[in-house]
Amino acid sequence: MPDYLMLMHNDPSRAASDDAWGVYLHRLQHSGRFRGGSAIGAGVCRRKSGAAAPISAHLGGYIRLEANDLADAETLIAGNPVFENGGTIELRELPKSG
Repeated sequence: MPDYLMLMHNDPSRAASDDAWGVYLHRLQHSGRFRGGSAIGAGVCRRKSGAAAPISAHLGGYIRLEANDLADAETLIAGNPVFENGGTIELRELPKSG
């Protein structure tokens, strides 16, 4: 089964409660498809030569999931506090190499 990143943007219309996150993460963990996640803090972009693009400030966190395909991964968005509070969720497949 492929892995996916659920990237959460910093654009919800209101903040989510800790309880909402607890319920959502508990559900993902019990589904057996949760592979980790975290808030994303400050950082930098570097490039060997020339100016680097600015850091992607609109990203606030990520969750790594296992799903059968993109459509299956999309079913795991429901209940996500960022999504439920009007924010954007971006799903990206993590292709297996080798």
